[in-house]
Amino acid sequence: MENQPTTRQLVIFTVVLSFIVSVIGTILATGILGPALGGGEGSSPFVFNRPKVQTQKTTEILRQDELVVKTVEQTSPAVVSIVASKDVPVIEQFTVPLGGGIFGDDFGIPQFRQKGTKKQNISSGSGFIIGSDGLILTNKHVVIDTAAEYTVLLNDGRKKVAKVLARDPVEDLAILKIDGSGYPTLQLGDSSKIKTGQTAIAIGNTLGEFRNTVSVGVVSGLQRSIEAQSTEGTESLQELIQTDAAINLGNSGGPLLNLSGEVIGINTAVAQGAENVGFAILINKAKRDIDNVKKLGRIVYPVLGVRYVIITKDLAEKEKLGKDFGVLLLGDANTPAIVPGGPAEKAGLKERDIVFELNGERIDMDHSLATLIQKHQVGEEVRLKVLRDGKELEVKAKLEERK
Repeated sequence: MENQPTTRQLVIFTVVLSFIVSVIGTILATGILGPALGGGEGSSPFVFNRPKVQTQKTTEILRQDELVVKTVEQTSPAVVSIVASKDVPVIEQFTVPLGGGIFGDDFGIPQFRQKGTKKQNISSGSGFIIGSDGLILTNKHVVIDTAAEYTVLLNDGRKKVAKVLARDPVEDLAILKIDGSGYPTLQLGDSSKIKTGQTAIAIGNTLGEFRNTVSVGVVSGLQRSIEAQSTEGTESLQELIQTDAAINLGNSGGPLLNLSGEVIGINTAVAQGAENVGFAILINKAKRDIDNVKKLGRIVYPVLGVRYVIITKDLAEKEKLGKDFGVLLLGDANTPAIVPGGPAEKAGLKERDIVFELNGERIDMDHSLATLIQKHQVGEEVRLKVLRDGKELEVKAKLEERK
């Protein structure tokens, strides 16, 4: 009985024990006794053993940010703004007095009349320098007005008068020229190597006011087809890049870049009523235009001289065509299937022939006849595989220049 602790002793013991446990826990948590306990330096899971995955992700994010910043710094000097200006009429209002003025100056009929003209900016867009001698690539709709004058605003603040060398008759592309030399240029990439999901950077003159605006996203899709509205009406655009990098009004004609700073597309359109759904023309399509202008001073297109419909499985089944890919040569009341005097007629092609291969390349929804033809030059002979009346045959045709 004498050795039993009193209540006061129990309370003191409990407090002291709690203090000791607290101190030891703190020491263990800070890793001070880690080496002594055999855990080694940094063995505490609260302080040192952070998951390596998180560190790797952070590093990857930082690395991509650095790549974007570096790409923008390197390419922005070659991105330009293009402003269209034009003489527009100045309209003034005047009043024709009633009754020859007998009612006073306060009573009259308001009328309008032109009082001369003044030069005014009517539109703006973007472009980028592709030649140190001042060659610039942009969209056709940016420089569509043949009566307008065009001024290029360089990244360093200089202004240059631009001359439109060529407007592509098929694609929404145009090539301009400014005087001078030694301009910074962009490197053209290979759009055949684009992958869905890769990073995409768009630079342009947003809203015609915020020059060299940068937006970043990914390639959202490939082989897109759209009907685009412009001041000249509706234009059909094929095989486009879709991106969620913001493309706003004024961005048209600007570059779509990869992380290597190479141009993979030319920003051309945005979907109305949607968020971050933009489209760009493949840079490989522009390369042919650039070569044409450098060699010939104009853009030329090879043609076969046919009108056709693309064959789908539904059409093949409905018409019992015998092929569920390729194109069916078919005319209408206004346009014949075979252009008179054209390459197709000279080669012996006929209406309702099915053309399903060109120079060994299959013609289908993803590889249109028009696209395959554009890979070749005016005057070049191509081999066509044709299905006629259930029999396959090979036809050779010599491409001619589109008039």
